[in-house]
This record gives sequence, C-alpha cells and structure tokens, in this order.
Amino acid sequence: MQDPIIALATPNGVSAIAVIRLSGRGVIYAVNQVFKGKDLTQQASHTIHFGVIRQGQTVIDEVLVSIFIAPHSFTKEDSVEISCHGSPFIVAQLIELFVARGVRVADPGEFTKRAFLNGRFDLTQAEAVADLIAANSALTHQIALNQMRGGFSSQLQELRKALIHMAALLELELDFSEEDIALVDRIHLKTLTTELLATLQQLIESFKLGNVIKNGIAVTILGAPNVGKSTLLNALLQEERAIVSPIAGTTRDTIEGHLNLDGLLFRFVDTAGLREKASDDIEAIGIERAKQQASKALVVLYLVDLSCMTVVQAEQAIATLNLAKASLIKIGNKMDIASSAALTAFKAKNYLLTAAQTNEGIDKLKSKILNLFNQAQIQTAETVVVNARHYERLQKSKTALEAIRTGLEEHLPNELLASAIQIALHSLGEITGTITTEEILGEIFSKFCIGK
Repeated sequence: MQDPIIALATPNGVSAIAVIRLSGRGVIYAVNQVFKGKDLTQQASHTIHFGVIRQGQTVIDEVLVSIFIAPHSFTKEDSVEISCHGSPFIVAQLIELFVARGVRVADPGEFTKRAFLNGRFDLTQAEAVADLIAANSALTHQIALNQMRGGFSSQLQELRKALIHMAALLELELDFSEEDIALVDRIHLKTLTTELLATLQQLIESFKLGNVIKNGIAVTILGAPNVGKSTLLNALLQEERAIVSPIAGTTRDTIEGHLNLDGLLFRFVDTAGLREKASDDIEAIGIERAKQQASKALVVLYLVDLSCMTVVQAEQAIATLNLAKASLIKIGNKMDIASSAALTAFKAKNYLLTAAQTNEGIDKLKSKILNLFNQAQIQTAETVVVNARHYERLQKSKTALEAIRTGLEEHLPNELLASAIQIALHSLGEITGTITTEEILGEIFSKFCIGK
C-alpha cells in the first residue's frame, strides 16, 4: 500500500479532457522528472500548473498538473492529477511513461481503499463513494451523500458507545465478583438494551426501502393479450421500447424499462398477455414469467380493454391474481373507442381510464403511482440502509442484543452477557471497518471503478 499508483480517473474513450491520478510515495517527484514547467517539488499543495510532459525530447502533451501534498489529499498521501487531452493514445503514452518509472497501475477502488486505511473516513463512507458514483436518481444521490458525510456512521458510533458502556459496567462487576457487590443496575441495562434494539430495528426496516430506492421500484404491467400493455409501456417511457402489434400475444417475454419520476426510479416490466390456454409452449413460458414478475412487484398495473370487456369479467380476472405484496392500480385502456356506458361502469369501480395510444390519462397514471409512496418520509429519513452487507451485520447485532435482553430477564451470569455484547460490538465494527479483514476489504473495493 506504499507503492506509487496510477490510473485513469475519467471514462475510457475519446473526450475533450482526460484526468490521470497518481498517489503514493514519490509521485510528485516522479511527475516533476518529466514535466517541463515549474519545479513541482517546490510548489504549495492544492495548486495547478501548466506545462508539457516529455518522453526524452518528445513532447507527449500539454497538460495541467494539480498538486496535493499529504495529508491534505483524498488518500492522505502525496497525490497528483494530470489533466491532458482525451485521446486514448495520449492517455496510454502517459500511463506507460510512469509505469516505466516504477509507478504501479492501481487496483479497482485502490485510491478509496487507501483513503479508508489512512483514516480519511470509515468503511461505510468509503462504500458511499461507489454509491454516489452509481446514483441514478435524486434520492439515491441524497442517500449516498448523507452516508458519505457520516450520517450512518454517527448512528453506529452512538450504538457502539452505548454497548461499550454496558460492557465496561459488566466487566467492573466481574472484577468485584468475589466481594458479592452489585454495581450494575439491571433495570437500567434492560432499558438501554430496549432502546438500542429499537434503533437497530429502525435501521433494519429501512433496508427494505433503501433496496427499493437503490434498485428501482418494480412495476409490473399485466392484462389479457392485446389490451395495450406494450403501448402503455411505450407511453410511460416516451419511447418505442416494446413492439406493438394488433396480433394477440406479440409479447412473449418480459420487457423492462426505467423511468425517473420526481427523484424516484421505477422499473416498468411489460409481460406476456394472461389467458387460460396458451397458443404454444413459448407463450406458456411467457405467461408463467408474467405471474412471477407480478409476485415480485411492488406495484401492479392491471389493464383491461374497455371496448370489449365487462366490469364483471375484469374483476373476475383480477381475483385470480397473486398480489400479496403489490399495490394494485386498475386501468381501463382504449377509452377513446369505448362506449359511454363502459366508461361509467369502470369508473364506478375505481378504474383509471386511459388511451395509451394517444397518451390520454398517462400523466394521471404517473401521479397515481407516485402517490403510493410517501416521498416526504423518504426524503426526511435520517438514515436509509441500502447495502446488503450492512443489513446482515445489523441483523447479527440485533440477535446479540435480543440475547442480552433475555439474559437480563433470566438473570444469566455477567460473563454470558459480556460475550453477547462483544458479538454485537464486533458486528457493528465490521460495518464501519473498526474490525475488518483483508478478505472483506478486497470484496468491497473490487466492485469500485479503477481510478476511484
């Protein structure tokens, strides 16, 4: 971890400008050796200098070089960023130049890993860097930024402080066990344990929300063949995502599209038309996949054709669906060719009326979908857990705390209570990186971009 490292920090490919990052021992001197301009070793931190980089007498490129002197850098090491022209040839030439001078190509996430190991931030904040880069909506951006700034870390630190306080009290009583002196108020410990469990439970429950926000809210479009499901998907996405045809059963597999609505990411899934008897084996597989998507969705849009289906038929079809987890929005489509009697009948049964082919009613549908989710609650939530690793460790901590509470109620020996507290502390420490292994770090940072 002391090696000087180098990587392209901007995306590969032709661009106006590319940024190459270096960090580690001697990188300012290494760049200065090939830089024609000011003496970089004599410049102040956080300064930018114009010049050229040469290989022998050959100029590779005119560049801007930014200097960051330890510990005032992202990695807390000496760091340099070279802004050059975004030619892949120039980038390759520059990286090869420094590799020949003993600078190693960085591993994925190695800059952030060094920042963590050098105490720049804890592991949850390091992981938030990757989430921030991958943010695809206003809410995922907000959650990642909050975590990167230490919102989640501070909550975990408070939990650890309370547990350490409990452990210290129990250890103190163990030291005086031969004198038979009771130094610990067990009622106080039980109250404290209950409070900690409530905080942990809140964090654990937020994972369901966080997972949805991070991966997108699953919305499945269901209905009989040829009711306009693919047309609805295209209207929602404002693009020709699915093939539309008057031939019933055109859609044989699931078709997915993403849409950002007021900062929330939705995954809309068009499915094969549902009917009792499939025309062939392929359609049968498509119908089965449609049912699977419905069982996993948070929202189901069930379409009926207002021009040829009665309310009774529609309600009977909906009654056969397995929608244990999903919120159902009933949609009467093709309102532009339906009778006034049909419009009145379906409206009375709370069907939202649309004409997907002409985009009529689509904005109302989007609003109805959004109203299912309390955005104010999401946006004001202090901490939302989005990482499966964090969720698993929180569950372990909760199990340990439940064991402590049971132990206090059953008057178990302090040794057993102290052991359970250590398990809870260890699990929380694995989240923040207070307790970690090279294997865990390797798994986390391997998912990062090279250059970050």
